[in-house]
Amino acid sequence: MSKKVVMASGNTGKLREFKTLLTQCDFTVLPQSEFNVPEADETGLTFVENALIKARNACEHTGLPAIADDSGIEVDALMGKPGIYSARFSEGWQGLPANDKRNNEYLLEQLKPFPERKDRAARYQCVLVYMRHAADPTPIVCQESWEGNILNEHIGSNGFGYDPLFYVQEFDCSSAELDKDLKNKISHRGKALQDLLAALKEELALHGETPQRTTP
Repeated sequence: MSKKVVMASGNTGKLREFKTLLTQCDFTVLPQSEFNVPEADETGLTFVENALIKARNACEHTGLPAIADDSGIEVDALMGKPGIYSARFSEGWQGLPANDKRNNEYLLEQLKPFPERKDRAARYQCVLVYMRHAADPTPIVCQESWEGNILNEHIGSNGFGYDPLFYVQEFDCSSAELDKDLKNKISHRGKALQDLLAALKEELALHGETPQRTTP
């Protein structure tokens, strides 16, 4: 019988990714919106803390295991900013709310003193947390990063967030120019998802369970 797990996010793209991968472990992934779970107050100072807060919140309100992620981009020249504030980096800038477009524009504004790409080292970070229940003392925590640099202009129309500014040296293009399947293999979130999948498969094996569904 398939095991239910709650995704502590309303992001439909993330939900699709998790559903596809976790069928390999015979998990049915459900969005927290199906349970009217209120948004968690992300009071942590690190990606790990905020992912744990979101997963625990989903567990408490559903009684089911939960998966949460917290991710963002760090820029060395800005002492690691935007970091955990990536989604709301431009909040209040010019008196307006944050969105992806304004976050990118604000990042370019902040990096004007550093026009050379070599001085714009950056990385995406992703932390995934799996909690079996709200009081789980040993949640599974997976963390991966993706190294790159910040461009001087927006390039590409795929992806979201800072992808049009994130230069991927290996393929000499922005993240927003990558094929979706390729990006999912090499990105911070894609690698963290694979780590989580491996950890869940190992846990099932330790408990004598064998995933009933496999992919070709």
